[in-house]
Amino acid sequence: MSLADKFNLFNEFNILRITCAVFFIPHIIGKITVPATLDFFVKAGFKPPATWMYIAGTIETVLCIGLFFGIYLQYVGFIAFIHLLVAAAATYKVTKCWIWVIGGVEYCLFWAICCLVVAMHAYHAGI
Repeated sequence: MSLADKFNLFNEFNILRITCAVFFIPHIIGKITVPATLDFFVKAGFKPPATWMYIAGTIETVLCIGLFFGIYLQYVGFIAFIHLLVAAAATYKVTKCWIWVIGGVEYCLFWAICCLVVAMHAYHAGI
């Protein structure tokens, strides 16, 4: 598949894949620039919290690049799915809430399912 094919926005799969990728960008930036992010990792019980925060940021950077450029999609999409399930579980542990607008897990779960769809499509398409 050519680079032009990977960024053809008339292909609905590309739109989903790119959307899943760019949604990681605010999360990556937040881990670097927002001090409250470390507090979340503390409250969620990650030990040591700063190390896990940087590991999560690194994983998200790799996932963002892989999804955006369509690299190893079946693996990257599945790892993103698992990563976002962990994020949802940590969010639930901290907030005990479903609704996204008040800090719940709804958003993470929706995004995780979208990443799973990307992985499944890539697997079946042999991408």
